[in-house]
Amino acid sequence: MTAIDTRNLKRDSLFLMADVRLEGSLRSERVKVRNLSDGGMMVEGELVASPGQRVVVTLKKIGEVGGVVAWNQSARVGISFDEQVDASLARTSLVGEMPEAPRYARPAVAPTTHIWSVRKL
Repeated sequence: MTAIDTRNLKRDSLFLMADVRLEGSLRSERVKVRNLSDGGMMVEGELVASPGQRVVVTLKKIGEVGGVVAWNQSARVGISFDEQVDASLARTSLVGEMPEAPRYARPAVAPTTHIWSVRKL
């Protein structure tokens, strides 16, 4: 797939982690996924790869996917998958996995049972 072809695919901007292993290497690099589509992804990290290099990407809820490095620019790398994947599977859903959002993600609202009073000086 050329760069022009992949622009027609819907991409999801998200923040998740993935492991990318260069073909022939035993070690994988942990990278940040900046966007993900059914046909490829853009990652950011310390991955040193050249266009045309074969890779194996491990994505949460999708598994291992083969691909090829399409481009690289400083710390960002574009990867084109060998086969289409269902990118929506990689999105994390709080429903069913956690009873409620983590404390830092909850809205800061005043409790309804407490009556606030003004302090007199």
